[in-house]
Amino acid sequence: MALATMSASSADIFAPLDSIERSLEKYVSNLRIGDRLRDAVAYSLLGGGKRLRPVLAWHACAAAGGDPQDALPAAVAVELVHCFSLVHDDLPAMDDDDLRRGKPTLHKHAGEAMAILAGDAMMTLAFDPITSGVVNPKLAGERDAAISHRLVRELMVATTGMIVGQVYDTIPGSVPGLEPLARVKEIHRHKTGALIRASCVMGAICAELSGVDTKAVETRRAALARYGEAIGLMFQIVDDVIDETQSAEHTGKRTGKDKDAGKLTYPLAHGGGQAGLEKCRSEITRLHEESLTHLAPLGPAAEPLRALCEFLATRTK
Repeated sequence: MALATMSASSADIFAPLDSIERSLEKYVSNLRIGDRLRDAVAYSLLGGGKRLRPVLAWHACAAAGGDPQDALPAAVAVELVHCFSLVHDDLPAMDDDDLRRGKPTLHKHAGEAMAILAGDAMMTLAFDPITSGVVNPKLAGERDAAISHRLVRELMVATTGMIVGQVYDTIPGSVPGLEPLARVKEIHRHKTGALIRASCVMGAICAELSGVDTKAVETRRAALARYGEAIGLMFQIVDDVIDETQSAEHTGKRTGKDKDAGKLTYPLAHGGGQAGLEKCRSEITRLHEESLTHLAPLGPAAEPLRALCEFLATRTK
């Protein structure tokens, strides 16, 4: 997402993008995994996008009292996992998409085998930035091994949850016995929400690298986790509304694909049609307000997260 297309407030929210992009580019350039695999990883990882999860980690670290630069290991880690999921989600065996972020998907660009392997590589590489000093030297020493362990645990649980959500979304009958609305919430609480929540939690944990007391971080982390859960659900509902109301040219990816594939979406779970969309918009408003309530104890330090919540609730791509 180009900063030039954003409002002034949105540009402020996404000001960390320069630091995030530099960290991602530096990380990829230093990989010793062979030119072809590195190029495939770079094609996916450095191909643009909102960088929502890294930005959440950055602002969550600041909201927890830390220097947001210390959240860069978490930012790189969550974006590697996110991009792995997109590459595999686009494969013929999954959503079979040809377009991602306005350009050919990785399996169209480099072949299906390389796309699978590049996705595998990004998933395993994601644990490198949070267990070594490759992004932040503060994580290189034994003193911070406990912080690394907690970051690894959060990322592992979130990544597994995301994959469970993909199973629920892709394999028929994987979520039996639930009404449509409960089923779609269960799918996306895992598929989308798990990594968004983890981005907030991991950012908060990184505040300890700045010297913030662990007990103080834990109190703030709990509030940020609840915020992440609320915006994760809100994000997916907005995504489903966009999928039904916007064009592929506007979004940079094929729209209407879930509906065409017979997948359950939030508008369909609410009855479909204009009425379903209106119910979705009401739910977006409710979750927007809930998210802000969770941030209230964090005071002015959480102002960027409040603005980000507004941006996510009103986005059109």
